[in-house]
Amino acid sequence: MHVVERLWPGETVTILATGPSLSQEDVDYVRGKTRVVCVNDSYRLAPWADALYACDPAWWRWHQGVPGFQGPKWSIESSAWSKRCRESFADVRRLQNTGETGLETKSTGLRTGRNSGYQAVNLAVHYGASRILLLGYDMQMVEGRRHFFGNHPESGHHSPYPSFRQHFATVVKPLAQAGVTVVNCTPGSALTCFPTDALRQALPVSAEVAA
Repeated sequence: MHVVERLWPGETVTILATGPSLSQEDVDYVRGKTRVVCVNDSYRLAPWADALYACDPAWWRWHQGVPGFQGPKWSIESSAWSKRCRESFADVRRLQNTGETGLETKSTGLRTGRNSGYQAVNLAVHYGASRILLLGYDMQMVEGRRHFFGNHPESGHHSPYPSFRQHFATVVKPLAQAGVTVVNCTPGSALTCFPTDALRQALPVSAEVAA
């Protein structure tokens, strides 16, 4: 069983999801100012990030385990993790699935929210984040695109955004009770359960990640 060590107590963590608003300019801006957790393909814009999260073993197969990523790689346990996949990507640390809603406080598990962006928030809490900034959390299609890189090539793949947003609403109170502030810095986001702010207002130029 893997455990997330509380390595960033009291720090600000920026989570990069893959929504169409995610830009290289914003990703470059947060570098060195906060800890950074990538979700799925956002590692392509931030290969230097502090951690990478993706829940789907099929994604890890498509990306061959992201061998060039040097930080810790995380996922969630599921029956979809075949023996071959576990052996091929032994460096991907898997946490227990402890339910769909709310916030998991034990550092051996995650609540799923039925999407990786939700799970990455729970992961950041385990790392010790006291403040979390969200980028790329559009939670809707923008000009026909689901992601900053376009759409996944596989047919029939649809993101149930209304369900995702409903699940996020269940973690608002638990996060507040845990003393964690979440600010959605995604322009035009359909995720409205968290306070919003422009990235450069929420994270001033003078900000610097803890040593």
